[in-house]
Amino acid sequence: MLRLALFFLVVSLVAALFGFTGISAATAGIAKLLFFLFVVIFLVFLIGGLILGSSLW
Repeated sequence: MLRLALFFLVVSLVAALFGFTGISAATAGIAKLLFFLFVVIFLVFLIGGLILGSSLW
């Protein structure tokens, strides 16, 4: 998921470089959404691993 966020960020930067501001804004929004979704999922798994980690092993 983080790889997709980076991909959309690169697409956004390239679109901005060529002057496609609408496409750039849309892909930047997608990249931001995917990044924050990645952070939330990471934190859920981190907290779950810390709480349930000792009982799983």
